[in-house]
Amino acid sequence: MLEQNLTGKRVVITGANSGVGYEAAKTLVEKGAEVILAVRNEQKALAAKETILKGSPKGSVVVMGLNLADLKSVGEFAQNYSSRFHSLDILINNAGVMIPPYQTTKDGFEMQFGTNHLGHFALTGLLLPLLKTTPNSRIVTLSSLAHRGATIFFDNLDGSNGYKAMKFYGQSKLANLLFAKEFDNRLKEHGILAKSIACHPGISSTNLFKVGKKDAPGYLKVLMNLFLQSAEMGALPTIYAATETSLNGGEYIGPDGRGNRKGNPTIETPASGVYNEETMKKLWEVSEKLTGVVYDFTNA
Repeated sequence: MLEQNLTGKRVVITGANSGVGYEAAKTLVEKGAEVILAVRNEQKALAAKETILKGSPKGSVVVMGLNLADLKSVGEFAQNYSSRFHSLDILINNAGVMIPPYQTTKDGFEMQFGTNHLGHFALTGLLLPLLKTTPNSRIVTLSSLAHRGATIFFDNLDGSNGYKAMKFYGQSKLANLLFAKEFDNRLKEHGILAKSIACHPGISSTNLFKVGKKDAPGYLKVLMNLFLQSAEMGALPTIYAATETSLNGGEYIGPDGRGNRKGNPTIETPASGVYNEETMKKLWEVSEKLTGVVYDFTNA
C-alpha cells in the first residue's frame, strides 16, 4: 500500500527540476514531505519550486546545488546537507545524462558512467550515516530499460579505448541497477534497516525525439503518445519504490505494460543473469576506488 501521508518525512531528489524527478517531487510534496531538489541548475529548480508550491502551498521545498559530474561538489552537498538537516528518510538517485558526445567529468570519468553511477555512488555513501540513523529510510536508484543487453566495460570505463554513446548509457544504467541490488544486500548483511530499491520509468514521450531546443513535429508527438507515456506516468515507479509499504528492499520497479515501456508500477524481473555476484562486487570495489568514498556499514 502506498504511504499517503509523508508529513515529517525528508526527501532528497537529484535532478528534480524537470521530467520524472520533477513529477516525483510534486507528488511527494503533495503527500506532505519536505523535498530537497538537489540540482546543477539552481535557477531552473527555483522556478520548479515555485510551480510545485502553487499546487501544494502547505508543502515544503528546498533547493540545493549539486553537480554529480564533480566529486568535490558531491562532497560539498553531503556536508551542507548533513550540517543543515539531521535526518534523511528517502534519497532518490534520479538525475541522469543520456547519450552525449564523448566527454568526461571534472574527475576524468566518462560523463554517463561518472554522473549516472559514480556521482550517485559517492553521494549515497556520504549520506549513509544519516540514512542509517533515520528509521525506515529508503534509497531509490533509477535504472533504465537500457540495462538489457548492457555490459560493464571494466577495461574501458573511461571510454578512452573507444566510445559508443548508447552502449555507455546502457553501462551506466546497468551499474545503477547492480549498485541498488548490491547495496541492499550489504545493508541486510550488516543488519541496517534502510532499504535500497531500483526502478525505471519505462519510456517517456517527453525526452525522446528532441534535438537541441526543437520539439518533435505535432504528428510525431501524437504517434509517440500512443506508444509511450508521460513524465507523470514515468514518475509512478519512483513514487511506488519510495512509498510502497510492502517492499522489503532489493526490488526492481517498472511499468507493467508490454515490454515494460508504459503502464502502472509493479515489481519487475530484470534481464536474465543481470545480478551476477562477481560483477556486482567488482563494480562496488572499483566504484569505491574511483570515488574515494568507502561505505561505513557499522550499525548505528
